[in-house]
Amino acid sequence: MLVEFSVTNYRSIGKKQTLSLTPAPKQKEYPENIISENQFSALNVIAIYGSNASGKSNLLRCISVMDEIVHISSRTSSTTKLPYDPFALKEGYVDKPTEFEVVFVTDEKRYRYGFCYNQSSIIREWLYRKNVGREVPLFLREDDVIDVRSGFQGSKKLIDTAVEATRNNALFLSQCDSLNVEEATMIMAWFNTLHVINGLYTEKHEVSTVELWQQTTYREKINQYINSIAMDIQGINISIKKLDENDLPPDMPAPMRENLAGMSKYNVQSFHHTYSKDNAPTSEFLSWDFDKHESEGSKKALQLSGPVLSALMNGEILVIDEMEAKLHPIITLNIIDMFLDPNCNPKHAQLVFATHDTNLLSYSKLRRDQIYFTEKNKWESTELFSLSDFVYFNEKNGEIIEEKERKDTDKERRYLEGRYGAIPFLGDFKNRINRLLWQREGN
Repeated sequence: MLVEFSVTNYRSIGKKQTLSLTPAPKQKEYPENIISENQFSALNVIAIYGSNASGKSNLLRCISVMDEIVHISSRTSSTTKLPYDPFALKEGYVDKPTEFEVVFVTDEKRYRYGFCYNQSSIIREWLYRKNVGREVPLFLREDDVIDVRSGFQGSKKLIDTAVEATRNNALFLSQCDSLNVEEATMIMAWFNTLHVINGLYTEKHEVSTVELWQQTTYREKINQYINSIAMDIQGINISIKKLDENDLPPDMPAPMRENLAGMSKYNVQSFHHTYSKDNAPTSEFLSWDFDKHESEGSKKALQLSGPVLSALMNGEILVIDEMEAKLHPIITLNIIDMFLDPNCNPKHAQLVFATHDTNLLSYSKLRRDQIYFTEKNKWESTELFSLSDFVYFNEKNGEIIEEKERKDTDKERRYLEGRYGAIPFLGDFKNRINRLLWQREGN
């Protein structure tokens, strides 16, 4: 269960920004959107809005970068450069480290793990655990000094080996995992439940859908999913077979033929009703090649079906940038509703997504603390804020009072009116274009 993610000094993000999934106090709407493990709670869905270039994608990319560093750290060489890309528009930031921190719950314990780094080395790294009572440190690292506390679970011999083996540009946590230190492997298992997807480029995720198709349980769920999103496809079938030399071009170089022979290829067929002369559906179905004949929206729905269903069935965390790209708003809404519905989401999967689809502000059952906005400040650094934190200053009886946004407010209308910020500022764009065209015609 993801509780919080923070980032400092990465791309468009200068000062520390925190995406919190902790339910805001005093908000009573949609209590079913709160998931719990032990005494810890979090929200099941977060939507992020903002204008183009406001930093939505960078925020979600940070989650992916942290996950990447955690997973590959122990396997890289001592000369490997870290993915360091600091905020460049304000004096001093290009010399500051980037910092990531994540708070999550696994095995009924809450962990807080983070690190800061520059291009060549890990500068600090820390891990805290909270079960009952106060949060306690498990290890604290400053440059090449790693202070491991007695509460860190695992073989002392293996932990000491990990301390000695950790390079300047590698994470101690990853090194512990590579040596099968007990608590480190459990934390790495949580990171394996985190999946980040760019909604503009989902083609590669079709492979995960194909992998799930080979399991009977998932096969039935994928067909149910395709039927549920209101497309006219009645079902699909995915055939998988091993490549042999007859499937390869005869002029392909021999070494390449040898490498490809024995690998698997797949084909997706979709099924549609056929109809009688009086427009009634018959008992016959027509199948055709999914990739050749279905729409781009249908293709994306299929490509996302694997990650979406895997998250729902295994209680994983799915992060999607530009989720609505190529999808009808009703299909996007359907995906969100599955994560919000306890019957569809009994294992407490979570969805974090960035979008421009304002319809969701009106039609999705999202709480105010589930809606975030990104906006550039006066020095062009991304800032992140929640609708639940939004405050109006109104005058009543001669006094200025603070009022929170009401839960029954028309959020879509207020957003498009610019009440929340986080929208493009076009200025006098239309008149300037008209003047430019007029000048050209005059010439």
